[in-house]
Amino acid sequence: METLVVDHPLVAHKLTVLRDAKTDSPTFRRLADELVTLLAYEATRHVRVSEVTVETPVAPAKGVHLAHPHPLVVPILRAGLGMLDGMTRLLPTAEVGFLGMIRNESTLQAETYATRLPDDLSGRQVYVVDPMLATGGTLVAAIEFLFERGADDVTAICLLAAPEGVASMDAAFAGTGKPIRLVTAGLDERLNEHGYIVPGLGDAGDRLYGVV
Repeated sequence: METLVVDHPLVAHKLTVLRDAKTDSPTFRRLADELVTLLAYEATRHVRVSEVTVETPVAPAKGVHLAHPHPLVVPILRAGLGMLDGMTRLLPTAEVGFLGMIRNESTLQAETYATRLPDDLSGRQVYVVDPMLATGGTLVAAIEFLFERGADDVTAICLLAAPEGVASMDAAFAGTGKPIRLVTAGLDERLNEHGYIVPGLGDAGDRLYGVV
């Protein structure tokens, strides 16, 4: 798995404000949206394109369009919804699927409760968005689900990651031979005894939408 921790002053600034416990939900949502667009710029460096020729006002010019089938963006509910607009702003022609997964707080394992995805993802590039890569259980389960449906190239975009989560993904997909990438704004120190990222930013879903 290829891991990219985006090193950019604007990314660092926005992430710092997101970490601050005093940042309210409206500000958190806005900054998360802006941060995802910056991460998406890096995450789409390998997006597939096809060559085309267009007519400028002066002469023909060679260029590229996004290749078919178009990329698929998959937010992991519910917190991933807060990252969707930032992705589709950069990839307006992308299709969107939804995957509902929740972490069992006793076992720390991911459980699927809803899916809204094409049955056949053969030949599709997929961008999975989820704010936190903690234990790695949710993302591993999500990516395995996508590969089972035929996806052949998956990029995960997270606001924050823990070393344990990165190691879990490395171990889960070692030797598969399939392109898997992780793009994140920060790689933090560790997980605590409750499986939360330290120093982290708290529960991303609660900070985006409130406690429900």
